[in-house]
Amino acid sequence: MLKDQKKAYQYGLCAVALWSTVASAFKISLAYFEPVQLLLVAACTSTLTLGVIVACQGKLPLLLSYIKGRPLYYLALGVLNPFLYYLLLFKAYDLLPAQQAQTLNYTWAITLSLLAVPFLGQKLRRRDGVAIVLGYFGALVIATRGDVFGLQFDSPLGVTLALVSTLIWAGYWILNTRNQGDPIVSLLLGFIISLPFIVVATWLLSDFAMTAWQGWAGAIYVGLFEMGFGFVLWLMALRHATNTAPISNLIFISPFASLVLLNLLIGEIIHPATPIGLALIVAALLIQQLKYGKRYRKATKPQA
Repeated sequence: MLKDQKKAYQYGLCAVALWSTVASAFKISLAYFEPVQLLLVAACTSTLTLGVIVACQGKLPLLLSYIKGRPLYYLALGVLNPFLYYLLLFKAYDLLPAQQAQTLNYTWAITLSLLAVPFLGQKLRRRDGVAIVLGYFGALVIATRGDVFGLQFDSPLGVTLALVSTLIWAGYWILNTRNQGDPIVSLLLGFIISLPFIVVATWLLSDFAMTAWQGWAGAIYVGLFEMGFGFVLWLMALRHATNTAPISNLIFISPFASLVLLNLLIGEIIHPATPIGLALIVAALLIQQLKYGKRYRKATKPQA
């Protein structure tokens, strides 16, 4: 694939624009659907979307060879994402203001640095320690609405689920480092594998009586743009990039833009502590990039 930094920026900005809207879509959908119902419709939508993309690329036969070659591996990927990750994340959004849930979710990269020690053999250095303390302090500021000493949470369960979801997401990406297959085909395979688990969870935790068109519209939107096209656009951005570092930094636009949209689209009042905590988390992530950026750029450099 020919490198084109301008195209990389275009794809990256489109992905960030889509991801900036999904927190609002989550909250709108959850006003009509249970979290597991939202997951069911979104996952089915994303499976169909990714299936069409993979079919157009002529790569559908790879699905069978991948699952035959590494069945337990792809089972683990599918259970982690989308099943467990989005089930916990949607429940966190159901219990918390969206500004809290989406910002806490951005600590997943900090969680990843912790998990990389036992699972990838990486070492924590002083800079990592600073980033971890700064990032989780930012999360505490957001979760307590600035009352870090009072430790009063809107929903302790919601905060716990949001943070556990970052653990699952970080675990998914650690497991994904061992994936040598096509990323879109692998993602589609994970969604296909997850669907029976999601159907059973819907039967156990809720029901299939999903009649509100607003819930369907929001869930389909989430499936198309959070789980489907957003990932594909981001992958295209990285593949076209001559330098992935500035492309990767585009992702930091998303949480701030999302806060604006939450206020405009669903009328959620942004607490002053939220942008402060978010700034601390972003600062922590940038500190991590100072150390890991060069190594990650080499690791994520697409093959020609």
